[in-house]
Amino acid sequence: MNRRVGALAAAVLLCAMPTVGPALAQDKPLRTGIDGTFPPHAFPKPGGGLQGFNIDLFTEVAKRMHREITIDGASFSTLIPGMQSGRYDFLAAPTTVTKERSENMLFTAGYLWTYYQFGIKKGSTPLKGWADLKGKAVAVNKGTPYETISKAKGTEFGFDVQAYDSQSDAVQAVLSGRAYATFVGNTSVQYVAKQNPMFVADLALKDEKLHWAAPVPKDNPKLRAQLQDALDCMKKDGSLAKLYEKWIGPSEPDGLERTITPGYGVPGMPGYDPTPHELHCG
Repeated sequence: MNRRVGALAAAVLLCAMPTVGPALAQDKPLRTGIDGTFPPHAFPKPGGGLQGFNIDLFTEVAKRMHREITIDGASFSTLIPGMQSGRYDFLAAPTTVTKERSENMLFTAGYLWTYYQFGIKKGSTPLKGWADLKGKAVAVNKGTPYETISKAKGTEFGFDVQAYDSQSDAVQAVLSGRAYATFVGNTSVQYVAKQNPMFVADLALKDEKLHWAAPVPKDNPKLRAQLQDALDCMKKDGSLAKLYEKWIGPSEPDGLERTITPGYGVPGMPGYDPTPHELHCG
């Protein structure tokens, strides 16, 4: 009799024990990484830690997924290899969606457009195109695609290119009059314009705009779907647009921070899943 009672008690205890294995993955913090020197997306805050658009964005995404999150600051060049090796579950860094990248990882739908834009000093004549820079100077961040493109266009249209060690130095060159304009990504230009009334976000090359999205490993479509559902719910209720306005500037009606695209991923790219799905936003 005692043996039967003991066996029954053991069975009850087993049923009461927490589940182990894959089910516990939902209880573990999401692990992600970001370039912590890229304002307004992620940059140091007084007293330690990181602040910025993407920090707020993916903290809220994790909250909506009922998950904790740890966000590591790291060099961008180490982030994709870190995710592919299993160090990160996904990347919170703004990552441009390209065909080559999409063949090796899955992307959520885009949450922001990224495109090239000029910034000029307040009072300067707005630019209508590259030809307007003839005889002038453009300040850029050294070693970036902005330097490469500007130098090619400078040869074509007859203007000088000044390369600086940081984007903040390039902005100072414009404000001091050493350069007529700076050439960089739209969010950086708009962020500086928001912070400094003497700096103006000028001509935007929107014909070349691309998606910024969150990548996950190719073998984890479930996490891709969960991340995108949270992002889409933030688009639907306007909270993503509010973050954009907080950190970057005015949100446009056709901005990706407002636009829910069909399926999972970026249409036209490898890994895109066109399957319709219904949002269930809490």
